[in-house]
Amino acid sequence: MEKAYPLPTLLNLPFISRVRRNHALEHATMHVLSERYRGLRLVGRASLWGFYIYGDVPTEGVLAAAQEGLRRLKAGQWQMAIHPQCGSNLAVAGTLAGVGAFLALGRKSKGCLERIARLPLACAAATLGIILARPLGAAFQARVTTQADVGSLRIVGVTREERAGIVVHHVRTEG
Repeated sequence: MEKAYPLPTLLNLPFISRVRRNHALEHATMHVLSERYRGLRLVGRASLWGFYIYGDVPTEGVLAAAQEGLRRLKAGQWQMAIHPQCGSNLAVAGTLAGVGAFLALGRKSKGCLERIARLPLACAAATLGIILARPLGAAFQARVTTQADVGSLRIVGVTREERAGIVVHHVRTEG
């Protein structure tokens, strides 16, 4: 009898898995940077080839933080892959708030006054969506946008440049 192999899910496609692992390492790096440099204002963005850190931080600090973040992820500290300031949280919050407001306003109304009368309900539904987004955003990161099991991922270099006065570090990865 032939052995059946399950089809890979979309999230396990090699290029998507690579971005998810880089996203996890980006978050772990941001956590370590925030431990080491208080008051930093940074933005990160993952890609297929690594990730970018936007903000004024020493290049050697970015490299050391990325190495420490990778070490922690490989040691099983999966929570390092989840970051409270991730854009995924904003996407979840916006979606839940928008859907809540849409449902509260209703599709069929007798006019503008009826829709205005439903506005407090729409605001309450949107607020509830934003409240629910906190735990759901973290769960979305853990299951969809990041992959804490980084496998053979490794850091191959960090480059620094300035774009329109903004310091940008590119942390390149392989694996």
